Amino acid sequence: MHSHIPEPLRALVEQLSRLPGLGPKSAMRVAMTLLKWPEAETRRLGQGIHDLRDQLHLCSRCGGLSSSDPCAICNDPSRSRDTLCLVTEWDSMLTLDEGGFYHGQYLILGGLLAPLERMDSESLDLDRLVRRLEEGEVRELILALGATLEAENTASFLKTLVRKRFPHIRISRLAQGIPLGAEVKYMDRETLRQSLQYRQDI
Repeated sequence: MHSHIPEPLRALVEQLSRLPGLGPKSAMRVAMTLLKWPEAETRRLGQGIHDLRDQLHLCSRCGGLSSSDPCAICNDPSRSRDTLCLVTEWDSMLTLDEGGFYHGQYLILGGLLAPLERMDSESLDLDRLVRRLEEGEVRELILALGATLEAENTASFLKTLVRKRFPHIRISRLAQGIPLGAEVKYMDRETLRQSLQYRQDI
């Protein structure tokens, strides 16, 4: 970075360039845009980022982002407590729930097994999953992990883990209307609805 750039601007650009999809040049463009905004707008953005850390936390039941604990979905008495849909990330849960065709509970696994990316079983939220299953309410665990190789490996690992400790729980997966290599969060509503409706035991 150019040596004549003022230190506050340099520090901001370095921070912005850590965001996904922003390199140093893009970060500089963002920083320069922020400098052109009215002061009240930039202060509101800064306050919003600050409040994000203070007011959002992980739901103790599902692991999703929420301003309350438990979150609104976990706290909804109308939702069935005997089905638990396992998704990789929070945005996959949002995509499934927006469809309005699933009325059970969720749990966010936090990723998939991917040894090349150093994602092993220690990286997954297996403790939360085991605690939920130990409560004894869940009768069916639905694996909504996608159709990638990593998803298949993770499903196989989870099937072994759950069958060993909770043999009475039915384990199913979304029907294979999902294209190979696809992630749940990118699926259209109708494909997801049919995949969930015609889910298969594994």
